[in-house]
Parts: sequence; C-alpha cells; structure tokens
Amino acid sequence: MIELDTLDRVVLAELQRDATLSAGEVGRRIGLSQPAAWRRIKRLEDAGVIAGKRIELDLERLGFGVTVFLGVKLAAKGRVSVSDFERAIAAIPEVLTVHHVLGLYDYRLRVVARDLSDFERVLRRRIMTLPGVGEVEANVLLSEEIRPGPIGA
Repeated sequence: MIELDTLDRVVLAELQRDATLSAGEVGRRIGLSQPAAWRRIKRLEDAGVIAGKRIELDLERLGFGVTVFLGVKLAAKGRVSVSDFERAIAAIPEVLTVHHVLGLYDYRLRVVARDLSDFERVLRRRIMTLPGVGEVEANVLLSEEIRPGPIGA
C-alpha cells in the first residue's frame, strides 16, 4: 500500500478526468513543474496505483443505446461450471464487464445492446444458453452519474 498526499490525489483526479494529459500539462494545472509532476506520476505507476490508461468510448454514438446490469446465479456451483461459465461469457462481445461477487447472485455483468430487442436477443440466445446459468435478473441503466475522483480527494 502506498501513502497518498494531497498532491498525489490531485494528480490522480486530473488523470482520471483526462488520461491523455502530459506530465507538463498536469503540472501546469496543479502548480507543479513538469519534472515534479512526472516524478509523482511515475511513482504512482511504479506502485501500481495507476494500473493503465484507457479510452472511454461513447457507447451511444457507437449505436449501443441500452446498458443493462445482469445478476447471474449459476444453477450448479461446482468448479467445472464456474470455469465453463467464465470461459463462455468472455466470448460475448456485448458483455463489457464480469464481476464474480458474493451475495444473491454469483456474477454481475454489464451488457450493452443497440436497443431492448437487441438486448433480448443477446440475453436469450447468448447468455441464457451458457453453461450453468440458472437465474438472471436484469436492471436497465436509466442514467449514469459522473464518477468521483480518487478516494479522499
């Protein structure tokens, strides 16, 4: 675990808003020199706090107007059914994230589709036919709030 000071948190907040910022631009925005900002960013990367840089896609502009969170309960929870399910779910491109969780469901999935009828097709033909799937609960995303910055920022 790494201790974060106030400047580290501000650096992380800037990079979360725009991961393409250069160290010089981060420094300019928060009142640090380019070398000082670069050293902080490098330390955070080396410590694994910054695990990567990603591009956030606008799913609606790509034609995916519906996002659904699925709770999936496996019918049988043996070692084989879990690995079979995980291998099969990874092959479905509409499934953006898969979280193995504790609670009522075994998995929480984030699924995108062009519209509700497209989602129904993905659910019936792809997800419900996977090995071990028992129960499924769907929650359609109505709106998405802005994500907060780093913890304690």
